[in-house]
Amino acid sequence: MNSKLIFICDRATLSDPGSYGFSVEQNGEPVEGFVVKSNYAYFAYRNSCPHTGSPLDWVEHQFLDADETLIQCAVHDARFIIDSGECISGPCLGESLQTLPIVVQDDGIYLQGS
Repeated sequence: MNSKLIFICDRATLSDPGSYGFSVEQNGEPVEGFVVKSNYAYFAYRNSCPHTGSPLDWVEHQFLDADETLIQCAVHDARFIIDSGECISGPCLGESLQTLPIVVQDDGIYLQGS
């Protein structure tokens, strides 16, 4: 597999549970996304709500609800399951966030390029 890894952040940046927003360039195109750590596992999604395409965060790096058990869209209060990105509450019920391929390697989290 010959794919480029694009650095997102250090693993220590995320608490558990926790989230981190990022903006990187992949193949000359900007990628706006976020990483969530929950129960020692990492998940990454595009920072775009399936309802309107708006970013999910209104406070930098804040993507989780108050209980830190679901991803929350700050605009329309939609709630998403952390490990699947599926919307379980709100205007885009049944739709899902777009996953991003990541690699957790050594002390870093990387977006897997093509």
